[in-house]
Amino acid sequence: MGHAVGGGAPGLLDPANQSREGLVAGLDPRVRIIIAAAFAVAVVSFSRLDVLASALAIAVGVMLLAHLPVAQTVRRVVAMDAFIIFMIAMLPFTVPGEPVFEVFGMPASREGFLQALTIALKATAIVMMAMALLGSMEAVTLARALRSLGMPERLVHLILFTVRYIDVLHQEYRRLRTAMKARGFRPANSRHTYVSFGYLIGMMLVRALERSERILQAMKCRGFSGRFFLDDDWRLQAGDVAASFVFAALIAGLIYLEVAGVIVF
Repeated sequence: MGHAVGGGAPGLLDPANQSREGLVAGLDPRVRIIIAAAFAVAVVSFSRLDVLASALAIAVGVMLLAHLPVAQTVRRVVAMDAFIIFMIAMLPFTVPGEPVFEVFGMPASREGFLQALTIALKATAIVMMAMALLGSMEAVTLARALRSLGMPERLVHLILFTVRYIDVLHQEYRRLRTAMKARGFRPANSRHTYVSFGYLIGMMLVRALERSERILQAMKCRGFSGRFFLDDDWRLQAGDVAASFVFAALIAGLIYLEVAGVIVF
């Protein structure tokens, strides 16, 4: 049980490639969670491109203050964007409006391009801010902070196990892929490749189920009764209060620019 919730649990980013000496790392974890949530809610409600670009600039600034590795963080953001790139690419052709050009007889609208850019800016700003504020937290710290903020205990347990055992499943996947390569498997656009990857996924699910049962039995042998004691004696410091006011002012400023219609640039 200790390896699942102990201090050595992996952070949301790879601990080997992140710095913990930034100004953000010294803030109370609860404050960081609240700021990230408030920023996300505010950014989702924005519609102006200049305001969203300003929000993205703030997120980049916080990332630099957190001393996160820029190249690695950008790669992770790009990987996140890859999940929505197809949806964004289709918006110019599905949103009615002033046509800009045509592809195979399908007109791409200016309004569609603006909507796609709006979604991309929102997603990038929110993810980058979350990485900057929460990415350097260890799983147990995040769980304690969420529990301290009143999150349901079962949800906190689920987050703990998910973060901890994603890496375990990844290692299992690498072992299976290595075994496939040792047997001469080379992926190609063929039925054999698709069937092989199907067996790979099925074997991963079977081994994950078996491992979960072994983990449960091991935890029961160590006296686990369904609860983790995650209480922590955190106290707000002057820096936490100052950071809260600064971020509140920044978010309020963005909301004012959005509502008042002030042109940023």
